[in-house]
Amino acid sequence: MKDIFLSLGSNIGERGENIARAIAELSGHGVRVVQKSSLYETEPVEFLAQGWFLNCVVEVETELTARELMQALLEIERSAGRERVAPKGPRIIDMDILLFGPLVVREAELEIPHPRMTERRFVLVPLAEIAADLVHPVLKNTVAELLAETGDRSEVRLSS
Repeated sequence: MKDIFLSLGSNIGERGENIARAIAELSGHGVRVVQKSSLYETEPVEFLAQGWFLNCVVEVETELTARELMQALLEIERSAGRERVAPKGPRIIDMDILLFGPLVVREAELEIPHPRMTERRFVLVPLAEIAADLVHPVLKNTVAELLAETGDRSEVRLSS
């Protein structure tokens, strides 16, 4: 399956190491990383009383279904020590499916395309770096167009 994109973020501990470890663990779940964006320092959105995040986007290939992939991501998060204490709060690692090819899923536990990806510069900036011409399967706009049109003005800068 092509055009599968995941978002990763961390704002606790060694953020870069947390992301690198999560990416490395994907292969043990039958997920191959095709390309990875740069790392970006991003200010928190919604829940502001927390440290800045490090974020990136990866393109992957897998034979897993979307539900199986989501279960694999949750397992990687748990093995890294993620605890879901406060919604949108600090986290060791956060992994989300942004796009899964042309698939559209609207279930209680899984929504693809990610329902808030167009409202988040911390997702759109790294996604545009590696897939600016990719077309959103529902909105029919490219990632570059979505980034230009988003109302999110939060700071997103390349990590040094």
